[in-house]
Amino acid sequence: MTVEPGVRVGQDSDASVVERSWDEPEAFAALFDRHADSVHRYAVRRLGAEAAEDVMAETFTTAFQQRFRYNTELADARPWLFGIATNLISRHRRAEARRLKAIGRLPSGALGDQAEETVADRVAARVSAQAVGRELAGALARLPARHRDVLLLVAWADLGYGEVARALVVPVGTVRSRLHRARRKVREALGGSDPTAFREESDDE
Repeated sequence: MTVEPGVRVGQDSDASVVERSWDEPEAFAALFDRHADSVHRYAVRRLGAEAAEDVMAETFTTAFQQRFRYNTELADARPWLFGIATNLISRHRRAEARRLKAIGRLPSGALGDQAEETVADRVAARVSAQAVGRELAGALARLPARHRDVLLLVAWADLGYGEVARALVVPVGTVRSRLHRARRKVREALGGSDPTAFREESDDE
Protein backbone atom coordinates (compact mmCIF):
# COMPACT_ATOMS: atom_id res chain seq x y z
CA MET A 1 0.00 0.00 0.00
CA THR A 2 1.32 3.45 -0.93
CA VAL A 3 1.10 6.06 1.80
CA GLU A 4 1.40 9.75 0.97
CA PRO A 5 4.16 11.83 2.58
CA GLY A 6 3.05 13.15 5.96
CA VAL A 7 0.10 10.74 6.16
CA ARG A 8 0.13 7.79 8.54
CA VAL A 9 -1.53 4.47 7.75
CA GLY A 10 -5.22 4.76 8.59
CA GLN A 11 -5.34 8.55 8.25
CA ASP A 12 -7.68 10.30 5.86
CA SER A 13 -6.13 11.75 2.71
CA ASP A 14 -5.37 15.46 2.56
CA ALA A 15 -8.30 15.86 0.17
CA SER A 16 -10.64 14.26 2.70
CA VAL A 17 -9.38 16.62 5.39
CA VAL A 18 -9.94 19.65 3.16
CA GLU A 19 -13.41 18.47 2.18
CA ARG A 20 -14.36 17.84 5.80
CA SER A 21 -13.14 21.33 6.69
CA TRP A 22 -15.80 22.83 4.41
CA ASP A 23 -18.37 22.03 7.11
CA GLU A 24 -15.97 21.66 10.05
CA PRO A 25 -13.36 24.44 9.73
CA GLU A 26 -11.42 23.15 12.72
CA ALA A 27 -10.63 19.96 10.77
CA PHE A 28 -8.22 21.97 8.61
CA ALA A 29 -5.76 21.94 11.51
CA ALA A 30 -4.86 18.36 10.55
CA LEU A 31 -3.41 19.65 7.27
CA PHE A 32 -1.28 22.13 9.17
CA ASP A 33 -0.05 19.40 11.51
CA ARG A 34 0.96 17.21 8.56
CA HIS A 35 2.70 19.72 6.34
CA ALA A 36 3.67 22.87 8.26
CA ASP A 37 7.18 21.62 9.07
CA SER A 38 8.03 20.79 5.45
CA VAL A 39 6.63 24.10 4.18
CA HIS A 40 8.63 25.92 6.86
CA ARG A 41 11.86 24.09 5.96
CA TYR A 42 11.37 24.99 2.30
CA ALA A 43 10.77 28.65 3.16
CA VAL A 44 13.85 28.74 5.42
CA ARG A 45 16.02 27.44 2.59
CA ARG A 46 14.60 30.04 0.21
CA LEU A 47 14.48 33.11 2.45
CA GLY A 48 16.13 32.39 5.80
CA ALA A 49 14.56 31.82 9.20
CA GLU A 50 13.24 35.33 9.79
CA ALA A 51 10.88 35.46 6.80
CA ALA A 52 10.09 31.73 6.76
CA GLU A 53 7.77 31.85 9.75
CA ASP A 54 5.59 34.49 8.09
CA VAL A 55 5.56 32.62 4.77
CA MET A 56 4.55 29.38 6.46
CA ALA A 57 1.77 31.03 8.46
CA GLU A 58 0.45 32.93 5.43
CA THR A 59 0.58 29.77 3.31
CA PHE A 60 -1.87 28.00 5.59
CA THR A 61 -4.01 31.09 6.08
CA THR A 62 -4.32 31.40 2.31
CA ALA A 63 -4.96 27.68 1.92
CA PHE A 64 -7.73 27.83 4.52
CA GLN A 65 -9.35 30.76 2.75
CA GLN A 66 -9.14 28.96 -0.59
CA ARG A 67 -10.10 25.50 0.66
CA PHE A 68 -13.47 25.52 -1.12
CA ARG A 69 -11.62 25.74 -4.44
CA TYR A 70 -9.42 22.72 -3.76
CA ASN A 71 -9.78 19.85 -6.24
CA THR A 72 -10.61 16.93 -3.94
CA GLU A 73 -9.72 14.45 -6.70
CA LEU A 74 -6.10 15.24 -5.79
CA ALA A 75 -5.45 13.25 -2.61
CA ASP A 76 -2.11 14.89 -1.76
CA ALA A 77 -2.29 18.61 -0.94
CA ARG A 78 1.48 19.20 -0.90
CA PRO A 79 1.70 20.58 -4.47
CA TRP A 80 -1.13 23.00 -3.66
CA LEU A 81 0.53 24.14 -0.44
CA PHE A 82 4.01 24.49 -1.97
CA GLY A 83 2.48 26.39 -4.87
CA ILE A 84 0.97 28.89 -2.44
CA ALA A 85 4.28 29.13 -0.55
CA THR A 86 6.21 29.70 -3.78
CA ASN A 87 3.83 32.46 -4.81
CA LEU A 88 4.35 34.11 -1.43
CA ILE A 89 8.12 33.71 -1.73
CA SER A 90 7.93 35.50 -5.09
CA ARG A 91 7.12 38.68 -3.15
CA HIS A 92 10.58 38.37 -1.62
CA ARG A 93 12.55 37.87 -4.86
CA ARG A 94 14.97 40.69 -4.15
CA ALA A 95 15.55 39.54 -0.57
CA GLU A 96 16.16 35.96 -1.75
CA ALA A 97 18.60 37.09 -4.43
CA ARG A 98 20.45 39.34 -1.97
CA ARG A 99 20.71 36.48 0.52
CA LEU A 100 22.04 34.03 -2.07
CA LYS A 101 24.53 36.55 -3.45
CA ALA A 102 25.74 37.40 0.05
CA ILE A 103 26.31 33.73 0.87
CA GLY A 104 28.06 33.28 -2.47
CA ARG A 105 30.54 36.02 -1.55
CA LEU A 106 31.44 34.55 1.85
CA PRO A 107 34.98 33.16 2.18
CA SER A 108 35.41 29.43 2.56
CA GLY A 109 34.74 28.36 6.15
CA ALA A 110 32.64 31.42 6.95
CA LEU A 111 29.30 29.62 6.81
CA GLY A 112 27.96 28.40 10.11
CA ASP A 113 26.36 24.98 10.46
CA GLN A 114 22.80 26.31 10.16
CA ALA A 115 23.48 28.36 7.02
CA GLU A 116 25.34 25.46 5.46
CA GLU A 117 22.43 23.12 6.07
CA THR A 118 19.94 25.48 4.48
CA VAL A 119 22.00 26.40 1.42
CA ALA A 120 23.83 23.19 0.56
CA ASP A 121 21.42 20.65 1.96
CA ARG A 122 22.54 17.04 1.37
CA VAL A 123 25.69 18.09 -0.46
CA ALA A 124 28.35 17.15 2.11
CA ALA A 125 28.42 13.49 1.10
CA ARG A 126 29.33 14.44 -2.48
CA VAL A 127 31.79 17.30 -2.27
CA SER A 128 33.11 19.94 0.13
CA ALA A 129 29.94 21.34 1.71
CA GLN A 130 31.42 24.75 2.47
CA ALA A 131 32.72 25.32 -1.05
CA VAL A 132 29.53 24.14 -2.71
CA GLY A 133 27.46 26.17 -0.28
CA ARG A 134 29.00 29.36 -1.63
CA GLU A 135 29.08 28.26 -5.25
CA LEU A 136 25.58 26.80 -5.21
CA ALA A 137 24.19 29.97 -3.66
CA GLY A 138 25.83 32.04 -6.39
CA ALA A 139 24.50 29.73 -9.10
CA LEU A 140 20.97 29.87 -7.71
CA ALA A 141 21.09 33.66 -7.47
CA ARG A 142 21.90 33.89 -11.18
CA LEU A 143 18.99 31.69 -12.29
CA PRO A 144 15.80 33.29 -13.63
CA ALA A 145 13.20 33.20 -10.86
CA ARG A 146 10.87 30.83 -12.74
CA HIS A 147 13.73 28.35 -13.23
CA ARG A 148 14.83 28.63 -9.61
CA ASP A 149 11.27 27.91 -8.44
CA VAL A 150 11.09 24.68 -10.44
CA LEU A 151 14.56 23.54 -9.41
CA LEU A 152 14.01 24.13 -5.70
CA LEU A 153 10.52 22.61 -5.63
CA VAL A 154 12.12 19.41 -6.96
CA ALA A 155 15.31 19.53 -4.90
CA TRP A 156 14.10 21.05 -1.63
CA ALA A 157 10.34 20.38 -1.53
CA ASP A 158 10.87 16.88 -2.98
CA LEU A 159 8.04 17.21 -5.50
CA GLY A 160 7.87 15.20 -8.72
CA TYR A 161 7.50 16.83 -12.12
CA GLY A 162 3.72 16.46 -12.22
CA GLU A 163 3.45 17.84 -8.70
CA VAL A 164 5.57 20.88 -9.59
CA ALA A 165 3.36 21.44 -12.62
CA ARG A 166 0.29 21.46 -10.35
CA ALA A 167 2.02 23.72 -7.83
CA LEU A 168 2.97 26.33 -10.42
CA VAL A 169 -0.03 25.79 -12.73
CA VAL A 170 2.16 25.15 -15.77
CA PRO A 171 2.42 22.18 -18.17
CA VAL A 172 4.73 19.30 -17.23
CA GLY A 173 6.72 20.02 -20.38
CA THR A 174 7.43 23.51 -19.07
CA VAL A 175 8.64 22.05 -15.78
CA ARG A 176 11.01 19.70 -17.62
CA SER A 177 12.34 22.49 -19.82
CA ARG A 178 12.94 24.90 -16.94
CA LEU A 179 14.49 22.19 -14.78
CA HIS A 180 16.83 21.10 -17.57
CA ARG A 181 18.04 24.66 -18.10
CA ALA A 182 18.41 25.34 -14.38
CA ARG A 183 20.40 22.15 -13.77
CA ARG A 184 22.65 22.88 -16.75
CA LYS A 185 23.46 26.30 -15.29
CA VAL A 186 24.10 24.81 -11.83
CA ARG A 187 26.36 22.11 -13.26
CA GLU A 188 28.32 24.72 -15.20
CA ALA A 189 28.75 26.84 -12.08
CA LEU A 190 29.87 23.86 -9.98
CA GLY A 191 32.23 22.34 -12.51
CA GLY A 192 29.98 19.42 -13.45
CA SER A 193 28.52 18.63 -10.02
CA ASP A 194 24.75 18.97 -9.52
CA PRO A 195 23.78 18.75 -5.81
CA THR A 196 20.15 19.50 -6.70
CA ALA A 197 19.68 16.31 -8.75
CA PHE A 198 17.99 14.16 -6.14
CA ARG A 199 15.26 12.75 -8.42
CA GLU A 200 15.62 10.84 -11.65
CA GLU A 201 14.68 12.98 -14.62
CA SER A 202 12.27 10.25 -15.76
CA ASP A 203 10.14 10.87 -12.67
CA ASP A 204 6.62 11.61 -13.88
CA GLU A 205 4.91 11.97 -10.53
